[in-house]
Amino acid sequence: MLVIGLFDCYPRGKNLDKINKERIWRLIQSTGDELFGKLPEHPNHPKGRNPYAHVALKVKDRFGCSYKDIADEKYQEVVDFLYLIQTEEG
Repeated sequence: MLVIGLFDCYPRGKNLDKINKERIWRLIQSTGDELFGKLPEHPNHPKGRNPYAHVALKVKDRFGCSYKDIADEKYQEVVDFLYLIQTEEG
C-alpha cells in the first residue's frame, strides 16, 4: 500500500534547493538511461516508451508531486527510491 506523507510536497517555496533539484534531475536522467529499451511495450506507445517520463511519473506517483516540489527533507528518500527503480526495473 502506498502511503504519502502529509508534508512530502511544499508548493510554496520550501521545496528542494537548487543543488538538490539538479542532483535529483541527473539521477532521474541516469535512471532513465538504465531503463532505455527495457520497458515493456505498450499499445499507446507504438514508437516505444519514454523511460525518463516513466521515472518522473514514478516519482510523482510515490511522492504526490513533481520532483521539483518535494520537501528538502525527503531528498535521501527520493535518491533511495530512484536506486530502487534502477534495480527493480533495470
